[in-house]
Amino acid sequence: MLLHIPNVLTATELAVIRQTLDDADWTDGRETVGHRGAQVKRNEQLPDSSPLKASLGAMVLAALERNPQFFAAALPLRILPPRFNRYQGGGEYGFHVDGSVMTIGQGPQRTHLRSDVSCTLFLCGPEEYDGGELVISDTYGEHEVKLPAGDMVVYPSSSLHKVQPVTRGARLASFFWVQSMVRDDSQRRQLWELDLAIQQLTVDVPQHPALVNLTGIYHNLLRQWAET
Repeated sequence: MLLHIPNVLTATELAVIRQTLDDADWTDGRETVGHRGAQVKRNEQLPDSSPLKASLGAMVLAALERNPQFFAAALPLRILPPRFNRYQGGGEYGFHVDGSVMTIGQGPQRTHLRSDVSCTLFLCGPEEYDGGELVISDTYGEHEVKLPAGDMVVYPSSSLHKVQPVTRGARLASFFWVQSMVRDDSQRRQLWELDLAIQQLTVDVPQHPALVNLTGIYHNLLRQWAET
C-alpha cells in the first residue's frame, strides 16, 4: 500500500528542523549501506552517532505519535530511529530494495527490526529543487512521489524504488522503517480500508447498528493477524 500522509510536521517543527539541518555536519550516505547499495547511492546523511540526528529524530517520532493516519496505515510495533539525508549536485539513489532486517543500537542493547513499511518525510517543498522524485515500482507500474514539505509517503519495504538525480537546489528528507504488528501488506491494506469505512460511517450515519459489527470485525482481524 502506497499512501500519502499530509501535514505530519507543523510549520514550526518544520522550520526548526530546516534551520538546524542548515548547520549540520553531513557524511557520505554510502556508509550506511552494503556493497551493492553503495554502487547506486550518492547522497549525504547525518551520521548515526550524531546527537543532532537523535534530537531531530525525537521530534519526528513525537509527530508520528499524534498522527492517527500513520498508526492506522502502518500499525507500528517498532520504529527505527529516523534518519536524515540530503541530495544535491546530481545526487541520486538508483533502484534498490531496502534491507529486510535493520539493526538498532550497539553492544548489549543491540536489537533488530524487520522492515515492513518504508517512510519518507519530505522536508523541502517541490519548488525548492529539480529532480529528486521518489520512484516506487509495484505491480501497477512506477509511481513518482514529490510531496510538500512536512508530508510523508509510506509504502511496502519490499518495493523496488529509487530517488531521481537532484539537478537544482537540495532535497532534504527524514526516512525510517517500521516493523508492523501486521507483517503482510495485503492484510494491512484490508485493515486500512475497513478502518476508513468505519470512520466514514461514523460521520455519515453515527447511529447505524452495523458500526458495532464492523468495528468488531476490524478488531477480530487485527487480533488474528497481529504479532506483538
